[in-house]
Amino acid sequence: MNALRSFSARADIETILARLGAERLDVPVMQPADPFLDTAGEELRRRIFLSESETGETLCLRPEFTIPVCLHHLSADQAGHRRYGYVGTVFRQRRAGGNEFLQAGIEDIGDEDSAAADARSLADALTFLDELGVTAPTVTTLGDQAVFNAVVTGLGLPQGWAVRLSHAFGDRDTLDATLSALAVPPPLPDLPDDIGAPAKARDRAALVEALNLRLREAGLENSGGRDADEIADRLIARFDAVEIAPDETALATLRAFLAIRTPLNAAAAALRDFAANNGLDLDAAVAAFAAREAQMTAANVDTTAIFYDAAFGRALDYYTALVYEITLPDGLVLAGGGRYDRLLTMLGAQGAIPGVGFSVWLDRIGPLTGGDA
Repeated sequence: MNALRSFSARADIETILARLGAERLDVPVMQPADPFLDTAGEELRRRIFLSESETGETLCLRPEFTIPVCLHHLSADQAGHRRYGYVGTVFRQRRAGGNEFLQAGIEDIGDEDSAAADARSLADALTFLDELGVTAPTVTTLGDQAVFNAVVTGLGLPQGWAVRLSHAFGDRDTLDATLSALAVPPPLPDLPDDIGAPAKARDRAALVEALNLRLREAGLENSGGRDADEIADRLIARFDAVEIAPDETALATLRAFLAIRTPLNAAAAALRDFAANNGLDLDAAVAAFAAREAQMTAANVDTTAIFYDAAFGRALDYYTALVYEITLPDGLVLAGGGRYDRLLTMLGAQGAIPGVGFSVWLDRIGPLTGGDA
């Protein structure tokens, strides 16, 4: 890729991390698998390399950095605002292009000013690429899970629909397929009584218990596939989709929302117009969106050169609001990140801890020397 200047050594990365005020953190290659299986979503689960320790603990090769950094923050009993920087290899199964990828990035944990932290995250990601000598034109696309969820809630869609749509956000093909399925619900699957009865009754606790028993009997508890909770949500959503008549107006409104794509500096106005035209109360979500955009301007991010795409998300379940990617014009991702305010609670935090971060795909930018961190 001749438009990208090669950089000399891992020391270059560590210098950039230090300049951006990030504390360098070493993350072990072998990780407990359960945190990834429980929180990251199906897209990552099916690509993890699983192993087992001598004591029977399910382990995996490090598939990403955000979850291990959050676990470190919790285990070290850190308080207040911390910024962690990292560089190293991640391991994910892929059909083509190799299974090892060199990444660096920053996780910004504990800053209560989410608008400022989001702006700093995107500004840092852009600075990181600039410091690495990226001279090719890039495209920055921003989405917002919280705005999407606010639209779904405002439309009054059934809970089952909302769950399916929330899981689908981040993958446009899956989202389109989900909308099509909601418009014409498929027939219910042929289920055994122990699963079908609680699913039909929407008895989620009984359904999860029955599914866990079936998974144990089949030896699939730790296979890296869907767990009982996710299967239960999907089955209940199937029953909801069949038994609740589709609202064509609501689906058309949601499709109109997903078609919004505009420069970031015009996005808040476009969202307000959409809400007014469709009788939706999006005031809180749009106010947070506008506050973040103002902070980005204050951080010298050119918001006229960033696109807000209402259908854009990233395929990890722990994102809660801001998501973004910086790509080449052909779509090759150079950096990506987002906000994950619920992740640390899912990992065991006693109270809510905000977080936002990004990763840079170093192997797509230029060769590194010196091996893994």
